[in-house]
Amino acid sequence: MKTFLLFTLLFMAIPQGQSGVAPAISSEGLPVTVLSIKWFKDRQTSTSSPAAAMIPQNKLFERNRRANTSPGERDPNLDTVDGRSAALEKAVQDSRSPKPVDGFAYRVKVHNATAKPIEIIFWEYQFKESAAAAPLLRRQFLCGVAVNSGKDKELKAFSLLGPQDVVSVNILAQKDGSSGAEQAVINRVEFADGSIWQRKDWNFGEVRLSYARAIATPWGTEMCRGL
Repeated sequence: MKTFLLFTLLFMAIPQGQSGVAPAISSEGLPVTVLSIKWFKDRQTSTSSPAAAMIPQNKLFERNRRANTSPGERDPNLDTVDGRSAALEKAVQDSRSPKPVDGFAYRVKVHNATAKPIEIIFWEYQFKESAAAAPLLRRQFLCGVAVNSGKDKELKAFSLLGPQDVVSVNILAQKDGSSGAEQAVINRVEFADGSIWQRKDWNFGEVRLSYARAIATPWGTEMCRGL
C-alpha cells in the first residue's frame, strides 16, 4: 500500500498530455472532518543531506585556498592519497550516521466522512490572532496515507519551523493573555478512485514548487512532508 501511495504522488507530478484526462475537482461539501489538533516540540533522528555536486568553480576555489594557506596551518598528510581516502570515508560514515534534529511535531486527527477510501491529503496548521481573523502563518503538509471510509486517522508531520514564529502586537496586548487561535484546515483530498476534492479558496499553484521538492526524494517511513 505504501508503494502504491508513493507511485500516486509521483504520478501527480507528471503533466497530463493532450491524450490524458485531467481528474474532475470538486469543492462541494467537506469529505474530511478534523477531530483534534495539537503541536509540540519534538526531536527526530535523521541523516545529513547529501553533499552538493562538485562543479569547476568549487575545484578552483579549493585549489586557491590550498595555495594561499601558510605553511604549518595544514597537516601535509591530509593531502596524500591515504589522507584523502580517510577523509572521504569519514564523510560517508558521517552522512549515514543518524543525527538528532530539533523541531516541531504537528498532529491532526481526521475522519473520512465519505464512502470512498482516501489516499492523499493536503492540510495545513494555522495560527491566528482570533478564530475569525486571517492566518498569521501557515504550515502546510502533504500526506500519503490510506484512510478507509468512515475511519479515523492521525496525521503526523514534523517541521523545523514552529507554529508561532510570528506574534502580533495585538496578541501581546490582549488582557486575557490569549495566545490566539489555532486550527487545522484540509486543503485537498485525493481518493482511491481518482476523484479529487479541493478547498474552494486554496490554490495548488502556491505549493507546486515545494510539492515537487517533497516528492523528489524517496520517502521512507514518514507519513507526511512539509510543503
